[in-house]
Amino acid sequence: MSGARRLAITWAVTTAQVIAATVAATVAAAQSPKPIGLITGGTVLLEAKSVTRDAGIITAALRVQFHKPTKVPGGNWYSSRTLLMLDCRKQVVAVKENWYYSDAKGTKVAQHKEVGIPGYATPLPGSMPKVALDHLCQAR
Repeated sequence: MSGARRLAITWAVTTAQVIAATVAATVAAAQSPKPIGLITGGTVLLEAKSVTRDAGIITAALRVQFHKPTKVPGGNWYSSRTLLMLDCRKQVVAVKENWYYSDAKGTKVAQHKEVGIPGYATPLPGSMPKVALDHLCQAR
């Protein structure tokens, strides 16, 4: 194999590796939760890949990364994840599911609750649902 051919193959392989690494980093960044606001005691993060819109209702998963672990019977909670439905026209939200995590990485589920019949309500100022409503409804 000639030196020029070997150089061309090396360049092609290196270029392909750089492109693959760039694509992987871009996909990971697009899928990682994005900070959209603060509440007392935590940062609200939106899982952008979870956002869907159907008949005027937005469904989205949000995480709250607690600034300090929350002490509960049986241990600590480090973060939460909530699946919400938002009605921008009426300015109301409904919680479908909640998860609380007992590790800093947010992988060990300490508690999971699924709401049988979600009910819409006006979110409290300064709450995670209010941050979600303000962010997702103005983003349209």
